[in-house]
Amino acid sequence: MSALTSRRTVLLGLAGIATTSTLAGCALPSSDAAGTAPGGKVTFRYQGSANNVTFPELADDLGYFSKVTLEYVGATVSGPQDIQSVATGQTDVGGAFSGAVVKLAGAGSPITAVINYYGSDETSYQGLYVRKDSTIRGPKDLVGAKIAVNTLGAHAEAFVETWLTKAGLSAAEIDQVQLVVLPPNDTEEAIRRKQVDVGALGGILQDRAKAQDDIRELIRDVDVLGRELNGGQYVLRDDFIAEHPDAVRDFTTGVAKAIEWARRTPRAQVIARFERIIEGRDRNETTDNVRFWKSTGVPAKGGVVTDRDFTQWAAWLESTGIVDRADLDPSSLYTNEYNDLAKGEQK
Repeated sequence: MSALTSRRTVLLGLAGIATTSTLAGCALPSSDAAGTAPGGKVTFRYQGSANNVTFPELADDLGYFSKVTLEYVGATVSGPQDIQSVATGQTDVGGAFSGAVVKLAGAGSPITAVINYYGSDETSYQGLYVRKDSTIRGPKDLVGAKIAVNTLGAHAEAFVETWLTKAGLSAAEIDQVQLVVLPPNDTEEAIRRKQVDVGALGGILQDRAKAQDDIRELIRDVDVLGRELNGGQYVLRDDFIAEHPDAVRDFTTGVAKAIEWARRTPRAQVIARFERIIEGRDRNETTDNVRFWKSTGVPAKGGVVTDRDFTQWAAWLESTGIVDRADLDPSSLYTNEYNDLAKGEQK
């Protein structure tokens, strides 16, 4: 097990920081099988994200589903929690970092990834952020620092440890870097108040932070791992897939179409659509964040999944004890069978 992993710090709340979002999505309705909606459609229970629009929600709004009805059951705390809810039958679909998918599947959970739903490119990526006046400029400066991440064992942790390792920090030095679990919505303010030294942010929350004069970008995951990478997948339970193959195809292909719609549609139109979707649902949300949206952040056309989406994290997976690199079998973790946009793409 890596030094950084052994030195994780979990904080359920920080002084002056609201923690209500930490608890969101923890008490979900439980059911052993998906329900049948009017018209013979299959209900897909899912967790969403506050002040944001997921690709399934976008696909639904665009009319891409003919056999699927979405049922929102609450906001997710993190990717690992989201897919754990799928594995335990509390929800039917969830998304998480590739490494979390490997870990859950390796623990015996009968889940299969069907499509990539997030990743990093030159426009949309995961990054580390500090106060503008921070003395932290490079990996050596992180020794003794606290880094806020949305959850442990996910993209941010893998990205941070990969950066530190590639920079040549010793195990003893990495051991002094503390990961602090904090809801992403609270991370920017925690950095500003010096309650953490660094914060990991992506997507809309990252763009909002970058727009502030007192926040500075430290490093991007694409600087460490390559110009483009698919970061995480939507998974479903194997029994759900077997029972509802047509609905799973409808869902997966619909999400793939939504990704491509967002990729080819002018940014202003995408943002306007997101705003309309948020305003049309009763979740007590704001549309302020979606104006920072820039791109899908999914490099793969149609979200097609490949072996590399998992093997790119092999060194980190091995260092954290999640899996022996020799035992990593990516092909057993995913399928493109239900993604009609995968035809002609790399399998």
